[in-house]
Amino acid sequence: MEELRDSSEVPSKLDETFHRCFQRLVVRGLLPNEAADLALKVAGGTVNNEEFILADFKRWMDSSSFSFCNYPFVYDTNSKSKIMQWESNIQMRNEFQEALLRSLLLKRTCPYLVLRVKRENLIRETILQIQLQAEDLKKPLKVQFIGEEGIDEGGVQKEFFQLLVRDIFDPKFGMFYYNEDTRLFWFNSPPWDAFVEFELVGILLGLAIYNGHILELHFPRVVYKKLLGKVPTVEDLAEVDPGLVKGLQQLLQFDGDVEKVFCRSFQVSVQDIFGEFINIELKENGSDIYVTKENRKEYVDLCTKYYLETSIAPSFDAFKRGFRKLCKGRVLKLFQPIELEQLICGSPVLDFEALEKHTVYEDGYRSDSRVICDFWEVVHSLDEENKRKLLFFVTGSDRAPIKGLANLRFVISKNGSHSDRLPSAHTCFNHLLLPEYENKEKLKERLLIAINNSQGFGLM
Repeated sequence: MEELRDSSEVPSKLDETFHRCFQRLVVRGLLPNEAADLALKVAGGTVNNEEFILADFKRWMDSSSFSFCNYPFVYDTNSKSKIMQWESNIQMRNEFQEALLRSLLLKRTCPYLVLRVKRENLIRETILQIQLQAEDLKKPLKVQFIGEEGIDEGGVQKEFFQLLVRDIFDPKFGMFYYNEDTRLFWFNSPPWDAFVEFELVGILLGLAIYNGHILELHFPRVVYKKLLGKVPTVEDLAEVDPGLVKGLQQLLQFDGDVEKVFCRSFQVSVQDIFGEFINIELKENGSDIYVTKENRKEYVDLCTKYYLETSIAPSFDAFKRGFRKLCKGRVLKLFQPIELEQLICGSPVLDFEALEKHTVYEDGYRSDSRVICDFWEVVHSLDEENKRKLLFFVTGSDRAPIKGLANLRFVISKNGSHSDRLPSAHTCFNHLLLPEYENKEKLKERLLIAINNSQGFGLM
């Protein structure tokens, strides 16, 4: 079997280590020689070209041909999201066509997953609708708020996801608790049977992926790690409870008499949902086993397992079960935890220059209108925190789509002549309503007040 062509013929972008790796695979017969040209495309930077990815995805679906999808480190997150979307589209199309056929034969099957819900008690309404249509989750989604007119062309879906996420993570509901220090949510274990609700959250994530929506979630990354079946570590625990991990690290690094100074046994004291403290043994007879220099690593490992796995097992298992109803199989295995987080929640990288270039203007505004020029000057002068607040105010999320802000449809409309009115937004449509302020200073003042004082999701 021939080696890959001489390195002098390889494009300059080719990393030599990467090249030698593929050479060895070819020589050993582990990589078909026909894949050599594909390897060069990877090296030449064309691998993340949409045409190349689609062709490679088709080879992967065929299973009998070589595909770089079997080497997911080759693709960036954006490319992997395209593969996930294509796979989702195939399953949606199959479900749609089968439903159409059944409707013709049986006169009763809808080709869409239609959720007809009331705004009041939205969580319960959604659960009931999903239970009634459990076999239809992979159909294209349509949402209808009962008693309201309107065709769901995407905006109603977005509002539905925003409202549902807001309700689910409301502290009054008790499913998740919010850590003020980390600004992240973590799983509660409610005393009542909340498995259906946690399963709904997992289904919600899957529906968002399948239907191309990003969610305003604030989970630690270990959640996505666990969804991918990876084992959590003490480093993951640091994102959930940094104070606890600081203490565990001090325990591991201590040089003196661990048993005498720390006086710990193999148990932890935790607070239940009613505020009462209870002791939990980390192993059999753990209350009688003291932590020493010899066994402290085991103690830290058991603490990590308890806090990240055992203590939330019923809640998280239901959550994961819901997610897996829509997202499972080999496509999911392409992703690393950080990539899965970006697929669901969007990218934290905000390029407002790209957003400006692709913004649409309506109702008399143009890209060269004075107010619009003032607006972008103000926006580009904002710090990172206020830029995120602006994005959240208009779109309901402080993150960009995984493909970047250039792929976000962002609309600015004139909202009357100069006044003291604040800017407002239709978050369902990423639509900013901007009065024609008399000068840049007034615009900046009104804009900052609006983005720093919006309640909830700033929905209109």
